Amino acid sequence: MKKVLLLSLTTLLGACSAMTSTPQATLDGEVFYLQRIALPPTATLEVSLQDVSLADAPAVTLAKQSGQIKGQVPLPFHLTYDPAEVKPGHTYAVSARIEQDGKLLFVTTERNTVDLDAKYLRPLQIRVDQVR
Repeated sequence: MKKVLLLSLTTLLGACSAMTSTPQATLDGEVFYLQRIALPPTATLEVSLQDVSLADAPAVTLAKQSGQIKGQVPLPFHLTYDPAEVKPGHTYAVSARIEQDGKLLFVTTERNTVDLDAKYLRPLQIRVDQVR
């Protein structure tokens, strides 16, 4: 009886390990701007983690968070990506944009490079500038 129980537990554990999900990594931070103005209540925030290695090709998005903004700046974000998609020698950056009803209000104007190979990623501070 003990052998049957042990065999069934071994089979169950093997099945569970086969169902493990792909490993996930996270990148956290805040989006802010310097102007002393409040955001409209219907504004939306989009933050993206992209592979920007190739200058003559579109950036490849690894993770994206978008949705209606709750509150005012600084605006927190949490990106989850698959570390298997990170390629050695490639350059990765985070960009952000704030829109209202499809109209761009704020956008990143500088590259925010992030080292995804680092053992510890500190929270990012992403500045966006007002679009005039």
